[in-house]
Amino acid sequence: MVKDMKLFGKMITIAGVAAALTSCSDKAAQNGDFKYLMDEFADLKIMRYQVPGWDALTLQQKEYVYHLSEAAKYGRDIIWMQNCKYNLRIRKTLENILENYDGDRTCEDWKKFETYAKRVFFSNGIHHHYAEDKFFPECSRDYFHDLMAAVGEDDAELEYFIYDPAVFPARKVMGGKDIVAESAVNFYEGVTRAEVEAFYAAMMDPADKTPVSYGLNSRVVKGEDGIVREEVYKVGGLYGPALEKICAELEKAAAVAENETQKAYIADLVAYYRSGDLKLWDEYNIKWVNDTLGTVDFVNGFVEDYNDPLGRKATWEGLVNFKDAEASLRTELISENAQWFEDNSPVDARFKKKEVKGVSAKVINVAVLAGDCYPAAPIGINLPNADWIRREHGSKSVTIANLTSAYNMAAQESPKNLLSEFAWSEEEIAAEKKYGALTNDLHTDLHECLGHGSGQLLPETSPNALGEYSSALEETRADLFGLYYLADPKLVELGILPDMEAYKAQYSSYIRNGIFTQFNRVEFGKKNMEAHMQNRKLIADWCYEKGLADNVIEKKVRDGKTYFVVNDFEALRGLFGDLLAEVQRIKSEGDYEAGKALVETYAVNIDPQLHREVLDRYASLGLKPYGGFLNPDIVPVEKNGEVVDYEIVYNDDYIAQMLHYGKKYATL
Repeated sequence: MVKDMKLFGKMITIAGVAAALTSCSDKAAQNGDFKYLMDEFADLKIMRYQVPGWDALTLQQKEYVYHLSEAAKYGRDIIWMQNCKYNLRIRKTLENILENYDGDRTCEDWKKFETYAKRVFFSNGIHHHYAEDKFFPECSRDYFHDLMAAVGEDDAELEYFIYDPAVFPARKVMGGKDIVAESAVNFYEGVTRAEVEAFYAAMMDPADKTPVSYGLNSRVVKGEDGIVREEVYKVGGLYGPALEKICAELEKAAAVAENETQKAYIADLVAYYRSGDLKLWDEYNIKWVNDTLGTVDFVNGFVEDYNDPLGRKATWEGLVNFKDAEASLRTELISENAQWFEDNSPVDARFKKKEVKGVSAKVINVAVLAGDCYPAAPIGINLPNADWIRREHGSKSVTIANLTSAYNMAAQESPKNLLSEFAWSEEEIAAEKKYGALTNDLHTDLHECLGHGSGQLLPETSPNALGEYSSALEETRADLFGLYYLADPKLVELGILPDMEAYKAQYSSYIRNGIFTQFNRVEFGKKNMEAHMQNRKLIADWCYEKGLADNVIEKKVRDGKTYFVVNDFEALRGLFGDLLAEVQRIKSEGDYEAGKALVETYAVNIDPQLHREVLDRYASLGLKPYGGFLNPDIVPVEKNGEVVDYEIVYNDDYIAQMLHYGKKYATL
């Protein structure tokens, strides 16, 4: 970069920073025998990721990762049940057919069935993992019936669930008459939105400075007696058999943990799973967020509430990782300056943290993805989610290097790319090639390291005040924080960006994607329903509209093709700052109506003309808009009856891994 900088008592040169911004997996990828792209079907691609640095771990660390990984994978059935109550029943039927059908596996109908099965495996159910809509087999219902009969299954009701478009049409409904009753997610049974909200309102104390996340780990049902009650996820309760297996592996992991702090918070996590007590979940998160010394780390639990129409209940997810020390130099530098970023944010002073606590950030390599992180996975994470824990104890942020690298390497294995089709000029393309990878990583860092952890609620504001709009608005807030600071001279001063031209590549790319190209992922005529996609559309459309008079972003047409071009980058940064200030106000004050207006106006409805165009142009490239991953296996190596090592074995068969997981990790 432009300057040398002093970090942790040693000098980091320009070359050193560049190396730190490149994952170790990129170095491993120089082995030309490793293929990343494994399979493509429907709108999906399946990739492999490498696990660089594995051999540098100690035997104890490898054993720790192994048991944490087993604990993560034993939660698999939970996410299937949470997404829709019939998902697990459908999956087991698909597994039976794939394993036991001895008829013709070369005909077109079989290929269509197999594609449907792959899609169900990918989405952990019968609804699209992003678009939320139910998808269907392209083979006929009669053919599906014959497949079932051939393996000894006779279940007309199951065929009805799979093929009838009126049955559970959407995993999560937004804007319906009753978003609880109309959604397919298995968080509620026999209750209305009003009943659920009244149930939890009775529990909440607005004066509580450390509010419990009521409902995070439960299902709300109304019995025949008319009483609304919770079924809590715990050993001996809902999903008990899976949680018992998870606890057993966590206890094995604790025995070989790196330090006493890890052992302590694993004990809290196990106690939480055995009791269902959310106060223990908070205690676990406080200890976990303060553990910054270990190399190995993990996420395990009911964490994210994106799938709940009310934004309260969390899906199961698991992820096991270890630190990429070299690449973490940039995130550690960002987190060290967290107070500066908070103090200089364009939001109202009332909503800023006077003292930023415990912001830690690192770059990691994952060893296993599970639950809602598998096969589709995030590339960055910021946890815990409880606002009061962030305020009092801080947060952990990670950028996942080996997954980002796998995406990049798999793209290189494809002959065409999005940039050549949708960028307006050769200058845009050149800037993206020069700065794109760097600014993409930095935007993720800023989004996760600082964006989610920035700002504060007013004392009287409930953390659930924004309801069904909370997820989209929170992602909007974090993205805006990253976008605003990407153009700040502070990043050049710190030596993180090389010059004040670099950020422009990200601004151009973000607007192009948010306002236009991302909708290659949405079926024509459908609304934009996924929180992250809503966030990007909200930002891009709002800035386009507010900047019209000054031509900040220009819509151009050439040879019948539409392009969106940023003309005034400085003005665009100002718009990002204005919108960030408003979204932070909405969150801090709990202004539900203003949040609703932003999302419904700018984030949901897609211009049909642009939508048709982007679908047609994208189709001509032959690319798949969504990606997910095969996990490698962690295999114990025995000698004379003792485990002497753990090896990473890379898989290349998507269906085989799904069938293996269906057998080994079946718990419900």
